[in-house]
Amino acid sequence: MARTVSMTSRMGGGLAAAALALALGTGLALSPTAIPQAEARQAIDLSDLAERVIGAVVNISTTTRVDTAGGARPGAPPPGRGGPPGTPPGARPGPGAPFDELFEEFFRRRGENPPGAPGGPPGQQAPQRRQSSLGSGFVIDPAGIIITNNHVIDNADEITVIFNDGTRLRAELVGRDRETDVAVLRVQSPRPLTHVPLADSDKIRIGEPVMAIGNPLGLGGTVTAGIVSAKNRDIQSGPFDNYIQTDAAINRGNSGGPLFNMAGEVIGINTAIFSQSGGNIGIAFAVPANTAKPVIEQLREFGETRRGWLGVRIQEVTDEIAESLNLGTRRGALIAGIEPNGPAAPAGMRSGDVVVRFDGREVRNARELPRIVSETQVGKAVAVIVIRGGQEETLTITLGRREGNIQQASTGRQPTRPTPPPNPTVSALGLQLSGLTNEIRQRFGLRPDVRGVVVMQVDPNSRAAERRVQAGDVILEVQNEAVNAPADVTRRVEALRSEGRNSALFLIANAGGDRRFVALNLR
Repeated sequence: MARTVSMTSRMGGGLAAAALALALGTGLALSPTAIPQAEARQAIDLSDLAERVIGAVVNISTTTRVDTAGGARPGAPPPGRGGPPGTPPGARPGPGAPFDELFEEFFRRRGENPPGAPGGPPGQQAPQRRQSSLGSGFVIDPAGIIITNNHVIDNADEITVIFNDGTRLRAELVGRDRETDVAVLRVQSPRPLTHVPLADSDKIRIGEPVMAIGNPLGLGGTVTAGIVSAKNRDIQSGPFDNYIQTDAAINRGNSGGPLFNMAGEVIGINTAIFSQSGGNIGIAFAVPANTAKPVIEQLREFGETRRGWLGVRIQEVTDEIAESLNLGTRRGALIAGIEPNGPAAPAGMRSGDVVVRFDGREVRNARELPRIVSETQVGKAVAVIVIRGGQEETLTITLGRREGNIQQASTGRQPTRPTPPPNPTVSALGLQLSGLTNEIRQRFGLRPDVRGVVVMQVDPNSRAAERRVQAGDVILEVQNEAVNAPADVTRRVEALRSEGRNSALFLIANAGGDRRFVALNLR
C-alpha cells in the first residue's frame, strides 16, 4: 500500500514540508522481552534527563510574506497540488484560513470575484499576508548557534527563537543544506546559553532508548520517549538518506528538534514521519548526528557546503551483477560511467569497476558511496580500492568539489515510438540487434558519437525486458569488451557460455547517452 512520509513542521495555513511517496510491502513483528518491574520503572523515568537538557531545546517561529495574487490564500493548494508544500492529505488549513473562505464567499454571493482573484474588482491589488510556521531546534554552542531543519526555515522572512523560559530572540540564518535538510541559525544572547553536544551516532544500537523534545502542534517543551527502531533507513528523500528510525512520538512541529540518547547527547535531528493522516503512528525519522556534523561545520565556516566530488555515475550491484563480475558477494558500488573532466578519469578508474573501499571506509552498497565522498575534504588525495576483473586494485584520486547532483545510472529510458525494425541482423538473449546506420540513428534519436550495437526489438517475455532494456538502447560492451557489430555480441556471449558463465554484464546506453550495466542470464 502506498503511504506518505511527511515532514513534521507545522505551518500556518497548512502543515509544512515536502511529502515523500514511500511504499512499504512488509511488516516486522516484535516480541516484547520481560524485564523486572524495578528496572522497567528506571527505564521510563526520564525526568532528570529531561530537566537537564530541556533548556537547550527551542521553538522556531518563522514568518513569510505570501502574495495572494491569483486568488490563492495562505494555506490554499497551489495549482496542481493537493495542499501547501508538505501538507499531508486531510490536513486542516492553518490559522486565518476560515476567514479567508468567508471573505471569498461574501464576494461570490454577490456575483463577484474576491480582490486579487482572476476577474476580481479592477484596480485592487492582491494583498500580501503574513504566514507563520512553527518548528523546533536546539542549541549546540553557548555563543548562540542553533540547529534545525532546512524545511522549517525555508523561504522565511523572519526567524524567531523561543526558549523554554519564554525568552524570544531574533535569529539570523548562517547557512542551510537542502540535501540533508539541515540549517544553522545564530542568535545574540546577553548570557551563555544552555547547550547540548552531538553524539557519535554510529555507536547507537537498535533497541536502545531515546527521548525527543520539541514543539509539536505549537506545544513547546513536549517530551516523548521510545527506542531506536532501525538505522540507515532510505526514504528516498535525497542522495544521502541514512535516517535513524524511532517509535518516539514525533508530530508536526517536532521538525528540527533533537533526538537524545540516555547520556543527554543528540543522536539525530527529527525530520520526517511516516503517516497517512499526518499524525504520529510510531514511525519517525531523524538525520543522524554524524551525517549532520560535517554539514554543520561547513555551514558555520563557509555559509555553504563544500562536498567532495569523484566524477562518476554509479549503480547498485545486484546478485546477477555480482555473479558476472566474480565478486563473490553482493557489495560495493558499480561504476557505470566516468565524467571525462572529473577527478576519477585521470586516476584510471573505469566503467565496470566496483568500489569496495574509499579512504579507508568500507563501501557496502551504491547508496553509501555518495555520502562517504561528500563527507571527504575537497582536494584530498584518497585511496580507492576497486574490484576489476575479479582482482582488487588501489587507485589514488584527488577529489574535486561537487557542484551538481549525484549521478545515478538510469534504470531505463522513455519508450520510443514503435517502429518495425528493418530486417534485424542477429537475435540473442531475447534481443534483435543491428549495426548502427544513419537511418537508425535518426529513428531512435541517437547521438552521432555513439558506437555499438543497437537494440531493435525486445522479447517481452525475456530477462532483458525485465531489466528494462528497450528498443533504441545501444550495447557498448559485453563483459568489459567493446562491441561494434551484432556478431561481436553473439561471439562474446558464446565465449562466456563456454567458460561456464551463467550471466554476462552488458554496458548499455540510452538515446540521451546515460549508461548503465545490465546482467543477463546466458542459460
